[in-house]
Amino acid sequence: MAEGASVYPTLPDRPVKNTICLFDVDGTLTPARRTVSPAMLQILSALRHKCAIGFVGGSDLAKQQEQLGTPQLPVTALFDFSFAENGLTAYRLGEQLASQSFVGWLGEERYKQLVKFVLRYLADVECPVKRGTFVEFRNGMVNISPIGRNASVQERNDYEKYDAQHQIRAKFVAALKEKFPDFGLTYSIGGQISFDVFPSGWDKTYCLQHLESEKNLSGVEYTTIHFFGDKTYKGGNDYEIYEDKRTTGHKVESPEDTIAILKELFDL
Repeated sequence: MAEGASVYPTLPDRPVKNTICLFDVDGTLTPARRTVSPAMLQILSALRHKCAIGFVGGSDLAKQQEQLGTPQLPVTALFDFSFAENGLTAYRLGEQLASQSFVGWLGEERYKQLVKFVLRYLADVECPVKRGTFVEFRNGMVNISPIGRNASVQERNDYEKYDAQHQIRAKFVAALKEKFPDFGLTYSIGGQISFDVFPSGWDKTYCLQHLESEKNLSGVEYTTIHFFGDKTYKGGNDYEIYEDKRTTGHKVESPEDTIAILKELFDL
């Protein structure tokens, strides 16, 4: 998929009309926090010749570049729509769209209250190991990890099993909801080791407003939006967009599952 956007048909000229495929990243396009496979890039390139494609992930753009991009091309050139931080950081055909700020929405004082509580809670959480970067500030959200985002792949795998047994993240989320019931925040568990905190309504459905604006830019109205994700259960970070009436949701178990569904749906 080392082709630039210029070699694909323009958005209005894609053969499968008014259609876009949107993908979660971890567990859908790539193994969690790992890089994309050549097979996935090949199928996405073939799909892009038929309809528009985009990704929507909770991580910041730098992490998505590490997972999906190549040394030759930025990730924003490999997809028609690139939605980092659930679409709070958004690109259309390589050009950045307007974005919003979590702190600007919440206010500095409330943000400090939130972070102070999180840091105190983290100090008492029991985990098999603790590494670094427990609170990661992003433009549109805060990501919280009881084990720390600097954990190795093996440590992440071990923690995921530990968390499934002891419900560390679920209990943490419950404590935050009880402490800050009037902050208007949503807590979304995703990936293996962390959960996101963001304003209610700033889940992955936030990116859909950018797609709705496309009819004013190119004349394309995306009446069919296929969404592929793995964390589609209630509380998972794919749940809201998977269940949204504007999308056709596809639950996947792995990147290989994504490829199989795409081949069947689009005769690739």
